[in-house]
Amino acid sequence: MSESHSAAQPAARPLSRRPSPSSPSSPSSGAGRYDVAVLGAGAAGMMCAAVAGQQGARVVLIDHATRLAEKIRISGGGRCNFTNLHAGPANYLSDNPHFCRSALARYTPQDFLALMRRHQIDWHEKHRGQLFCNDSAEQVIEMLRAECGAGQVHWRTGCTVAEIRREGDDFLLLTPDGAVRAGALVVATGGLSIPKIGATDFGYRIARQFGLPVVETRPALVPLTFDGAAWQLFAPLAGLSREVDIATGKGKEAGAFREDLLWTHRGLSGPAVLQISSYWRPGTPITIDLFEGEDAAAWLLEAKNGTRKHLGNLLAARMPARLADAWCRAAGLDAAKLPHDLPDKALRKLGEALNRWQLVPSGTEGYRKAEVTRGGVDTRALSSSTMMARSVPNLYFIGEVVDVTGWLGGYNFQWAWASGVAAGKAVAESVRTIAAASKARPDLSGKPEP
Repeated sequence: MSESHSAAQPAARPLSRRPSPSSPSSPSSGAGRYDVAVLGAGAAGMMCAAVAGQQGARVVLIDHATRLAEKIRISGGGRCNFTNLHAGPANYLSDNPHFCRSALARYTPQDFLALMRRHQIDWHEKHRGQLFCNDSAEQVIEMLRAECGAGQVHWRTGCTVAEIRREGDDFLLLTPDGAVRAGALVVATGGLSIPKIGATDFGYRIARQFGLPVVETRPALVPLTFDGAAWQLFAPLAGLSREVDIATGKGKEAGAFREDLLWTHRGLSGPAVLQISSYWRPGTPITIDLFEGEDAAAWLLEAKNGTRKHLGNLLAARMPARLADAWCRAAGLDAAKLPHDLPDKALRKLGEALNRWQLVPSGTEGYRKAEVTRGGVDTRALSSSTMMARSVPNLYFIGEVVDVTGWLGGYNFQWAWASGVAAGKAVAESVRTIAAASKARPDLSGKPEP
Protein backbone atom coordinates (compact mmCIF):
# COMPACT_ATOMS: atom_id res chain seq x y z
CA MET A 1 0.00 0.00 0.00
CA SER A 2 1.43 3.35 -1.04
CA GLU A 3 1.56 6.16 1.47
CA SER A 4 2.56 9.65 0.36
CA HIS A 5 4.22 12.20 2.62
CA SER A 6 4.43 15.90 2.00
CA ALA A 7 7.63 17.56 3.12
CA ALA A 8 6.15 21.05 3.35
CA GLN A 9 8.55 22.67 5.79
CA PRO A 10 10.40 25.95 6.23
CA ALA A 11 13.15 26.54 3.68
CA ALA A 12 16.11 24.13 3.92
CA ARG A 13 18.67 25.12 6.54
CA PRO A 14 22.26 23.83 6.27
CA LEU A 15 24.05 22.66 9.37
CA SER A 16 26.35 25.67 9.17
CA ARG A 17 26.47 29.04 7.41
CA ARG A 18 29.61 28.66 5.36
CA PRO A 19 29.66 30.33 1.92
CA SER A 20 28.87 28.27 -1.19
CA PRO A 21 31.74 26.71 -3.18
CA SER A 22 32.13 26.72 -6.90
CA SER A 23 29.54 24.68 -8.79
CA PRO A 24 30.23 21.03 -9.71
CA SER A 25 29.68 22.05 -13.33
CA SER A 26 32.60 24.51 -12.99
CA PRO A 27 35.16 22.67 -10.84
CA SER A 28 37.30 24.79 -8.55
CA SER A 29 41.03 24.39 -8.74
CA GLY A 30 41.10 24.61 -4.91
CA ALA A 31 44.81 25.33 -4.78
CA GLY A 32 46.69 24.33 -1.65
CA ARG A 33 46.38 21.56 0.87
CA TYR A 34 43.03 20.11 1.91
CA ASP A 35 42.11 18.49 5.17
CA VAL A 36 40.18 15.78 3.32
CA ALA A 37 40.04 14.44 -0.23
CA VAL A 38 36.96 12.35 -1.02
CA LEU A 39 37.20 10.09 -4.07
CA GLY A 40 33.79 9.44 -5.63
CA ALA A 41 30.92 11.92 -5.90
CA GLY A 42 28.13 9.39 -5.45
CA ALA A 43 25.74 8.89 -2.54
CA ALA A 44 28.34 8.01 0.11
CA GLY A 45 30.98 10.43 -1.15
CA MET A 46 28.73 13.49 -1.29
CA MET A 47 27.23 12.72 2.11
CA CYS A 48 30.69 12.35 3.66
CA ALA A 49 32.01 15.51 2.02
CA ALA A 50 28.99 17.53 3.16
CA VAL A 51 29.22 16.36 6.77
CA ALA A 52 32.98 16.88 7.00
CA GLY A 53 32.77 20.30 5.36
CA GLN A 54 29.93 21.50 7.56
CA GLN A 55 31.90 20.46 10.63
CA GLY A 56 34.86 22.61 9.68
CA ALA A 57 37.11 20.49 7.44
CA ARG A 58 38.44 21.82 4.15
CA VAL A 59 37.21 19.20 1.67
CA VAL A 60 37.80 18.46 -2.01
CA LEU A 61 35.46 16.01 -3.76
CA ILE A 62 36.98 14.27 -6.80
CA ASP A 63 35.23 12.16 -9.45
CA HIS A 64 36.34 10.92 -12.87
CA ALA A 65 32.82 11.46 -14.25
CA THR A 66 31.47 14.85 -15.25
CA ARG A 67 27.90 13.93 -14.30
CA LEU A 68 27.28 13.36 -10.60
CA ALA A 69 25.65 10.42 -8.87
CA GLU A 70 24.38 8.35 -11.80
CA LYS A 71 23.32 5.50 -9.49
CA ILE A 72 21.04 7.88 -7.60
CA ARG A 73 19.69 9.21 -10.89
CA ILE A 74 18.69 5.80 -12.29
CA SER A 75 17.51 4.26 -9.01
CA GLY A 76 13.85 3.41 -8.54
CA GLY A 77 12.92 4.10 -12.13
CA GLY A 78 14.20 7.66 -11.80
CA ARG A 79 12.55 8.34 -8.44
CA CYS A 80 15.34 7.00 -6.21
CA ASN A 81 14.52 4.35 -3.64
CA PHE A 82 16.55 6.40 -1.17
CA THR A 83 16.11 4.31 2.01
CA ASN A 84 14.02 1.66 3.72
CA LEU A 85 12.12 2.26 6.96
CA HIS A 86 13.13 -1.17 8.25
CA ALA A 87 16.87 -0.94 7.54
CA GLY A 88 18.91 -2.76 10.18
CA PRO A 89 21.95 -5.05 10.41
CA ALA A 90 19.89 -8.14 9.48
CA ASN A 91 19.32 -6.66 6.01
CA TYR A 92 23.01 -6.67 5.09
CA LEU A 93 25.50 -9.32 3.97
CA SER A 94 29.19 -9.27 4.85
CA ASP A 95 31.98 -11.64 5.82
CA ASN A 96 31.99 -9.59 9.03
CA PRO A 97 28.22 -9.26 9.61
CA HIS A 98 28.31 -7.14 12.78
CA PHE A 99 30.47 -4.41 11.25
CA CYS A 100 27.54 -2.35 9.90
CA ARG A 101 25.74 -2.08 13.26
CA SER A 102 27.54 1.00 14.54
CA ALA A 103 27.08 3.26 11.51
CA LEU A 104 23.48 2.17 10.92
CA ALA A 105 22.56 2.81 14.55
CA ARG A 106 24.05 6.31 14.49
CA TYR A 107 22.42 7.44 11.24
CA THR A 108 18.95 5.97 10.69
CA PRO A 109 16.30 6.23 7.96
CA GLN A 110 14.54 8.80 10.15
CA ASP A 111 17.68 10.93 10.14
CA PHE A 112 17.72 10.93 6.36
CA LEU A 113 14.00 11.74 6.24
CA ALA A 114 14.67 14.74 8.45
CA LEU A 115 17.19 15.92 5.85
CA MET A 116 14.62 15.38 3.07
CA ARG A 117 12.07 17.44 4.99
CA ARG A 118 14.53 20.29 5.44
CA HIS A 119 14.91 20.38 1.68
CA GLN A 120 11.13 20.13 1.12
CA ILE A 121 11.30 16.89 -0.87
CA ASP A 122 8.05 14.90 -0.89
CA TRP A 123 8.22 11.12 -0.73
CA HIS A 124 6.05 8.01 -0.49
CA GLU A 125 6.26 4.45 0.80
CA LYS A 126 5.74 2.03 -2.05
CA HIS A 127 6.29 -1.50 -0.76
CA ARG A 128 7.64 -3.05 2.45
CA GLY A 129 9.20 0.10 3.80
CA GLN A 130 10.74 1.20 0.47
CA LEU A 131 10.74 5.00 0.20
CA PHE A 132 10.77 6.91 -3.11
CA CYS A 133 10.73 10.56 -4.15
CA ASN A 134 7.31 11.70 -5.35
CA ASP A 135 8.93 13.64 -8.14
CA SER A 136 12.48 12.82 -9.24
CA ALA A 137 15.81 11.36 -8.13
CA GLU A 138 17.34 14.66 -9.22
CA GLN A 139 15.93 16.16 -6.02
CA VAL A 140 18.18 13.92 -3.91
CA ILE A 141 21.21 14.85 -6.01
CA GLU A 142 20.44 18.55 -5.72
CA MET A 143 19.93 18.15 -1.98
CA LEU A 144 23.37 16.58 -1.59
CA ARG A 145 24.94 19.26 -3.76
CA ALA A 146 23.33 21.92 -1.58
CA GLU A 147 24.63 20.22 1.57
CA CYS A 148 28.12 20.14 0.03
CA GLY A 149 27.69 23.83 -0.78
CA ALA A 150 26.86 24.51 2.86
CA GLY A 151 30.18 22.86 3.77
CA GLN A 152 32.16 24.86 1.19
CA VAL A 153 33.24 21.65 -0.54
CA HIS A 154 35.59 22.12 -3.50
CA TRP A 155 34.89 20.08 -6.63
CA ARG A 156 37.11 18.27 -9.11
CA THR A 157 34.74 16.54 -11.55
CA GLY A 158 35.94 14.94 -14.78
CA CYS A 159 39.22 14.45 -12.93
CA THR A 160 41.10 11.15 -13.14
CA VAL A 161 43.49 10.21 -10.35
CA ALA A 162 46.53 8.60 -11.96
CA GLU A 163 48.48 7.83 -8.79
CA ILE A 164 48.19 8.08 -5.01
CA ARG A 165 51.26 8.48 -2.80
CA ARG A 166 51.85 8.83 0.90
CA GLU A 167 54.17 11.75 1.65
CA GLY A 168 54.77 12.17 5.35
CA ASP A 169 51.37 12.46 7.02
CA ASP A 170 49.67 13.54 3.78
CA PHE A 171 48.20 11.80 0.76
CA LEU A 172 49.33 13.13 -2.63
CA LEU A 173 46.92 12.52 -5.51
CA LEU A 174 48.39 13.00 -8.97
CA THR A 175 45.89 14.10 -11.63
CA PRO A 176 46.10 15.61 -15.15
CA ASP A 177 44.85 18.85 -13.57
CA GLY A 178 47.68 18.94 -11.05
CA ALA A 179 48.49 17.37 -7.68
CA VAL A 180 46.04 17.35 -4.80
CA ARG A 181 47.43 17.11 -1.27
CA ALA A 182 45.25 16.12 1.68
CA GLY A 183 45.69 15.08 5.26
CA ALA A 184 42.99 12.40 4.96
CA LEU A 185 41.67 10.32 2.06
CA VAL A 186 38.13 8.91 1.89
CA VAL A 187 37.51 6.28 -0.80
CA ALA A 188 33.89 6.23 -1.97
CA THR A 189 34.43 4.93 -5.50
CA GLY A 190 31.71 2.26 -5.47
CA GLY A 191 31.86 -1.28 -6.85
CA LEU A 192 31.90 -2.96 -10.25
CA SER A 193 28.17 -2.93 -10.97
CA ILE A 194 26.83 -1.12 -14.07
CA PRO A 195 30.15 -0.33 -15.80
CA LYS A 196 28.37 1.72 -18.48
CA ILE A 197 27.94 4.52 -15.92
CA GLY A 198 31.60 4.45 -14.99
CA ALA A 199 32.02 1.71 -12.38
CA THR A 200 35.63 0.54 -11.94
CA ASP A 201 37.80 -1.42 -9.51
CA PHE A 202 39.72 1.70 -8.48
CA GLY A 203 38.70 1.53 -4.82
CA TYR A 204 39.88 -2.08 -4.50
CA ARG A 205 43.22 -1.17 -6.10
CA ILE A 206 43.69 1.63 -3.57
CA ALA A 207 42.95 -0.79 -0.72
CA ARG A 208 45.50 -3.31 -2.00
CA GLN A 209 48.09 -0.58 -2.56
CA PHE A 210 47.95 0.21 1.15
CA GLY A 211 47.95 -3.42 2.23
CA LEU A 212 44.24 -3.88 3.02
CA PRO A 213 42.58 -7.20 2.10
CA VAL A 214 39.65 -7.31 -0.31
CA VAL A 215 36.87 -9.90 -0.02
CA GLU A 216 36.22 -11.59 -3.38
CA THR A 217 33.68 -9.58 -5.39
CA ARG A 218 30.74 -10.81 -7.43
CA PRO A 219 27.54 -9.39 -8.97
CA ALA A 220 24.63 -9.02 -6.54
CA LEU A 221 20.99 -8.02 -6.92
CA VAL A 222 21.27 -9.44 -10.42
CA PRO A 223 19.07 -11.60 -12.72
CA LEU A 224 19.94 -15.32 -12.92
CA THR A 225 20.38 -17.18 -16.21
CA PHE A 226 19.83 -20.81 -17.19
CA ASP A 227 21.14 -23.18 -19.83
CA GLY A 228 19.43 -22.47 -23.15
CA ALA A 229 18.14 -26.01 -23.79
CA ALA A 230 16.96 -26.50 -20.22
CA TRP A 231 15.16 -23.15 -20.26
CA GLN A 232 13.48 -23.62 -23.65
CA LEU A 233 10.23 -24.79 -22.07
CA PHE A 234 9.96 -21.66 -19.91
CA ALA A 235 11.27 -19.03 -22.35
CA PRO A 236 7.75 -18.42 -23.78
CA LEU A 237 6.70 -17.27 -20.29
CA ALA A 238 8.88 -14.12 -20.62
CA GLY A 239 7.10 -11.16 -19.05
CA LEU A 240 5.00 -13.27 -16.66
CA SER A 241 5.18 -12.28 -12.97
CA ARG A 242 4.05 -14.02 -9.77
CA GLU A 243 4.67 -13.68 -6.04
CA VAL A 244 6.64 -16.68 -4.77
CA ASP A 245 8.71 -17.91 -1.85
CA ILE A 246 12.34 -18.34 -2.93
CA ALA A 247 15.33 -19.75 -1.04
CA THR A 248 18.91 -20.91 -1.44
CA GLY A 249 21.91 -21.89 0.66
CA LYS A 250 22.30 -23.53 4.03
CA GLY A 251 23.11 -22.38 7.54
CA LYS A 252 24.65 -18.93 7.78
CA GLU A 253 24.70 -18.71 3.97
CA ALA A 254 20.95 -19.30 3.64
CA GLY A 255 18.58 -16.69 2.26
CA ALA A 256 14.79 -16.76 1.85
CA PHE A 257 12.31 -14.16 0.58
CA ARG A 258 8.68 -13.76 -0.50
CA GLU A 259 8.76 -11.45 -3.52
CA ASP A 260 7.60 -11.17 -7.13
CA LEU A 261 9.28 -13.50 -9.64
CA LEU A 262 9.65 -12.44 -13.28
CA TRP A 263 10.25 -14.86 -16.14
CA THR A 264 12.59 -13.64 -18.91
CA HIS A 265 13.83 -15.10 -22.20
CA ARG A 266 17.15 -16.02 -20.59
CA GLY A 267 16.06 -16.93 -17.06
CA LEU A 268 14.49 -15.40 -13.98
CA SER A 269 14.46 -11.88 -12.62
CA GLY A 270 12.20 -9.62 -10.57
CA PRO A 271 12.62 -8.74 -6.89
CA ALA A 272 12.58 -12.40 -5.78
CA VAL A 273 15.58 -13.35 -7.89
CA LEU A 274 17.46 -10.10 -7.35
CA GLN A 275 17.20 -10.69 -3.60
CA ILE A 276 18.24 -14.33 -3.70
CA SER A 277 21.11 -13.66 -6.13
CA SER A 278 23.09 -12.04 -3.32
CA TYR A 279 23.03 -15.39 -1.48
CA TRP A 280 23.37 -17.71 -4.48
CA ARG A 281 26.64 -19.50 -5.12
CA PRO A 282 27.50 -21.05 -8.52
CA GLY A 283 26.52 -24.71 -8.76
CA THR A 284 23.96 -24.56 -5.94
CA PRO A 285 20.20 -24.82 -6.51
CA ILE A 286 17.50 -22.30 -5.76
CA THR A 287 14.11 -23.50 -4.53
CA ILE A 288 10.87 -21.76 -5.49
CA ASP A 289 7.41 -22.30 -3.97
CA LEU A 290 4.81 -21.34 -6.59
CA PHE A 291 1.91 -22.06 -4.24
CA GLU A 292 2.44 -19.33 -1.63
CA GLY A 293 3.13 -21.75 1.21
CA GLU A 294 -0.01 -23.88 0.80
CA ASP A 295 0.41 -27.66 0.43
CA ALA A 296 -0.12 -28.04 -3.32
CA ALA A 297 -0.27 -31.85 -3.23
CA ALA A 298 -3.01 -31.83 -0.58
CA TRP A 299 -4.95 -29.23 -2.60
CA LEU A 300 -4.76 -31.32 -5.79
CA LEU A 301 -5.80 -34.54 -4.05
CA GLU A 302 -8.71 -32.79 -2.36
CA ALA A 303 -9.83 -31.35 -5.72
CA LYS A 304 -9.43 -34.67 -7.52
CA ASN A 305 -12.95 -35.92 -6.91
CA GLY A 306 -14.65 -32.55 -6.51
CA THR A 307 -14.06 -30.89 -9.86
CA ARG A 308 -14.86 -31.41 -13.52
CA LYS A 309 -12.18 -28.96 -14.61
CA HIS A 310 -9.28 -30.18 -16.68
CA LEU A 311 -5.94 -30.20 -14.85
CA GLY A 312 -4.67 -27.15 -16.70
CA ASN A 313 -7.82 -25.15 -15.93
CA LEU A 314 -7.72 -26.25 -12.29
CA LEU A 315 -4.17 -24.97 -11.89
CA ALA A 316 -5.04 -21.80 -13.80
CA ALA A 317 -7.40 -20.91 -10.95
CA ARG A 318 -4.30 -20.53 -8.76
CA MET A 319 -1.69 -19.21 -11.21
CA PRO A 320 -1.45 -17.60 -14.66
CA ALA A 321 -2.82 -19.92 -17.38
CA ARG A 322 0.45 -19.85 -19.34
CA LEU A 323 2.35 -20.99 -16.28
CA ALA A 324 -0.17 -23.72 -15.51
CA ASP A 325 0.11 -25.08 -19.06
CA ALA A 326 3.92 -24.96 -19.04
CA TRP A 327 4.01 -26.64 -15.64
CA CYS A 328 1.90 -29.55 -16.84
CA ARG A 329 4.21 -30.02 -19.82
CA ALA A 330 7.28 -29.90 -17.55
CA ALA A 331 5.71 -32.60 -15.36
CA GLY A 332 4.87 -34.75 -18.39
CA LEU A 333 1.12 -34.48 -17.70
CA ASP A 334 -1.69 -33.78 -20.14
CA ALA A 335 -3.26 -30.44 -19.14
CA ALA A 336 -6.51 -31.55 -20.83
CA LYS A 337 -6.97 -34.55 -18.52
CA LEU A 338 -9.35 -34.55 -15.58
CA PRO A 339 -7.64 -34.84 -12.18
CA HIS A 340 -9.66 -37.91 -11.23
CA ASP A 341 -8.19 -39.72 -14.28
CA LEU A 342 -4.69 -39.29 -12.84
CA PRO A 343 -3.17 -41.49 -10.12
CA ASP A 344 -2.64 -39.98 -6.68
CA LYS A 345 1.12 -40.52 -7.09
CA ALA A 346 1.24 -38.26 -10.17
CA LEU A 347 -0.77 -35.53 -8.45
CA ARG A 348 1.37 -35.76 -5.35
CA LYS A 349 4.55 -35.48 -7.42
CA LEU A 350 3.09 -32.49 -9.27
CA GLY A 351 2.17 -30.82 -5.99
CA GLU A 352 5.59 -31.38 -4.47
CA ALA A 353 7.19 -29.84 -7.55
CA LEU A 354 4.93 -26.78 -7.27
CA ASN A 355 6.01 -26.31 -3.66
CA ARG A 356 9.66 -27.10 -4.32
CA TRP A 357 10.63 -26.12 -7.85
CA GLN A 358 14.35 -26.71 -7.63
CA LEU A 359 16.71 -25.52 -10.35
CA VAL A 360 20.38 -24.67 -10.74
CA PRO A 361 21.18 -21.40 -12.52
CA SER A 362 24.00 -21.49 -15.06
CA GLY A 363 25.09 -18.01 -14.04
CA THR A 364 24.03 -14.38 -13.73
CA GLU A 365 23.63 -11.43 -16.08
CA GLY A 366 26.88 -10.11 -14.63
CA TYR A 367 27.97 -6.68 -13.49
CA ARG A 368 26.28 -5.01 -16.46
CA LYS A 369 22.86 -5.83 -14.94
CA ALA A 370 23.83 -6.07 -11.26
CA GLU A 371 22.53 -3.30 -9.02
CA VAL A 372 25.39 -3.69 -6.53
CA THR A 373 28.62 -5.58 -5.92
CA ARG A 374 28.93 -8.12 -3.14
CA GLY A 375 32.31 -8.26 -1.41
CA GLY A 376 34.84 -5.44 -1.32
CA VAL A 377 37.29 -3.96 1.17
CA ASP A 378 37.46 -6.35 4.12
CA THR A 379 35.70 -4.66 7.03
CA ARG A 380 37.93 -6.46 9.53
CA ALA A 381 40.62 -4.02 8.40
CA LEU A 382 38.40 -1.00 9.18
CA SER A 383 37.06 0.67 12.31
CA SER A 384 33.28 0.21 12.50
CA SER A 385 32.85 3.57 14.24
CA THR A 386 34.97 5.73 11.92
CA MET A 387 35.41 3.63 8.72
CA MET A 388 39.16 4.31 8.93
CA ALA A 389 41.73 1.65 8.02
CA ARG A 390 43.23 0.27 11.21
CA SER A 391 46.73 0.02 9.72
CA VAL A 392 46.73 3.26 7.68
CA PRO A 393 45.90 6.42 9.66
CA ASN A 394 43.53 8.83 7.91
CA LEU A 395 42.56 6.42 5.11
CA TYR A 396 38.81 5.71 5.03
CA PHE A 397 36.52 3.49 2.93
CA ILE A 398 32.73 3.98 2.68
CA GLY A 399 29.71 2.89 0.67
CA GLU A 400 29.65 0.08 -1.88
CA VAL A 401 33.44 -0.30 -2.07
CA VAL A 402 33.23 -1.87 1.41
CA ASP A 403 32.18 -5.49 2.02
CA VAL A 404 28.66 -4.56 3.15
CA THR A 405 25.83 -5.40 0.74
CA GLY A 406 22.20 -4.56 1.43
CA TRP A 407 19.00 -6.19 0.30
CA LEU A 408 16.97 -4.79 -2.56
CA GLY A 409 14.74 -1.90 -1.55
CA GLY A 410 16.70 1.15 -0.39
CA TYR A 411 19.04 -0.63 2.01
CA ASN A 412 22.20 0.09 0.03
CA PHE A 413 21.49 3.81 -0.06
CA GLN A 414 20.96 3.77 3.70
CA TRP A 415 24.39 2.17 4.07
CA ALA A 416 25.84 4.90 1.84
CA TRP A 417 24.31 7.64 4.01
CA ALA A 418 25.27 5.98 7.31
CA SER A 419 28.85 5.10 6.38
CA GLY A 420 29.31 8.53 4.78
CA VAL A 421 28.14 10.31 7.93
CA ALA A 422 30.33 8.10 10.15
CA ALA A 423 33.47 8.89 8.13
CA GLY A 424 32.54 12.56 7.68
CA LYS A 425 32.17 13.11 11.41
CA ALA A 426 35.29 11.11 12.23
CA VAL A 427 37.54 12.92 9.78
CA ALA A 428 36.24 16.33 10.88
CA GLU A 429 36.93 15.42 14.51
CA SER A 430 40.45 14.35 13.54
CA VAL A 431 41.01 17.70 11.82
CA ARG A 432 39.85 19.57 14.94
CA THR A 433 42.08 17.45 17.18
CA ILE A 434 45.15 18.12 15.03
CA ALA A 435 44.36 21.85 14.91
CA ALA A 436 43.96 22.01 18.69
CA ALA A 437 47.23 20.15 19.23
CA SER A 438 49.01 22.52 16.84
CA LYS A 439 47.73 25.59 18.73
CA ALA A 440 48.74 24.09 22.04
CA ARG A 441 52.28 23.34 20.83
CA PRO A 442 54.83 25.88 22.14
CA ASP A 443 56.41 28.23 19.60
CA LEU A 444 60.14 27.40 19.50
CA SER A 445 60.99 29.63 16.54
CA GLY A 446 62.10 32.56 18.72
CA LYS A 447 59.56 34.85 17.14
CA PRO A 448 57.16 36.73 19.36
CA GLU A 449 53.57 35.46 19.40
CA PRO A 450 51.11 37.72 17.53
